[in-house]
Amino acid sequence: MNASNVRTAADLYDAYVLKNYGRAPITLTRGCGTQVWDDEGRAYLDFTSGIAVSALGHCHPHWVAAMQRQSAELIHTSNLFRNPNQAELARRLVGHAGPGRVFFCNSGTEANEALIKLSRLHGVQKAGGAEGKCHKIICAKNAFHGRTYGGMSATPQEKIQKGFAPLVPGFVFAELNNLQSFAGLVDENTAAIFIETIQGESGVRVCTPEFLRGLRELCDKHNLLLMLDEVQCGIGRTGKFYAFEHAGIRPDAIGMAKGLGGGMPMGAMWVREDRADLFHAGHHGSTFGGTPLACAAGLAVLDVIEKENLLEKVTLQSVSWIAALKKLAEDLPQKITEVRGQGYLIGVQMASDPAPVIARMRELGLLVVGAGSNTIRFLPPLNVSGEDLAKSVEIFRNAL
Repeated sequence: MNASNVRTAADLYDAYVLKNYGRAPITLTRGCGTQVWDDEGRAYLDFTSGIAVSALGHCHPHWVAAMQRQSAELIHTSNLFRNPNQAELARRLVGHAGPGRVFFCNSGTEANEALIKLSRLHGVQKAGGAEGKCHKIICAKNAFHGRTYGGMSATPQEKIQKGFAPLVPGFVFAELNNLQSFAGLVDENTAAIFIETIQGESGVRVCTPEFLRGLRELCDKHNLLLMLDEVQCGIGRTGKFYAFEHAGIRPDAIGMAKGLGGGMPMGAMWVREDRADLFHAGHHGSTFGGTPLACAAGLAVLDVIEKENLLEKVTLQSVSWIAALKKLAEDLPQKITEVRGQGYLIGVQMASDPAPVIARMRELGLLVVGAGSNTIRFLPPLNVSGEDLAKSVEIFRNAL
């Protein structure tokens, strides 16, 4: 090909890729650990982790070896047959969540769709077999549960829902961390309460332990399912395997994804043992859910979390890192109004539009992601070093 005819990735995106994302003006080509490189050879400290997906950073040797080995052995079978990786990953996830059963899919949105279907089946059972009578799901204001019709209908944000009416009926919304707000919406038509343990996309809003314990009691009192969306905050990101563990409760069902595959598209729903029989053959399915390759990725992620003691490292290292971010907020109160979050899911509330600061950090070699209203999200991999955490604060200070 003549050199004059060579087109850059940016040119090809502009010509052929749907314009449904606001992309940063860089093209990433390689990654290792906490760093990525662009097509001009410039290195960046990656504190987006693919939006909480690359839990082990980029190209962790154990994860890469597991994927190479499995891809040369068996990649896909469909769920018409068993495969040993799916069985083992289900066993290990149940070990973290408690007695129950697991359904595998490909994304967080798919996991949340499965939760919504679970709540409808529970509603049918609660209503004595009458479909549609007990179908209401109480969600939180400012939630984000995905962009499919069910997930979008559970997401009360105009920027997500606009242009797609009519939405799926049956969703109502209460104030996060306001137990009475949720209790006031419970009636005979209610089947479930469905919330994010930490609202990630809306600006890193953390459910308090008292609120989660109150929801558990409310659901027990009224025979409601307590369904938790741990798509972004689960799989070790807060220093516990699941973020709800900080409250000492156990939900009826959990949606998870992102970090579970360590970069491989993967989602899952865990259902408590005494609720798992709501699903029968034919009620739900996924062609690509739980393939040998995807489950090999999930098993590799769990291996590294356990062998490298990453839950303990997140818990310990996040303390000084968050303290440094809060010190920065104290030093620059005219620019930073609040630091929120747990572990390696941190939101920094800015006094004004954070886009220029995010762009400046990118110029200085740090990648972060926006969230909610004027919030900057920091999402380092679980195995990030203390040196890189400190470097992120230094770059942030310089950018400000």
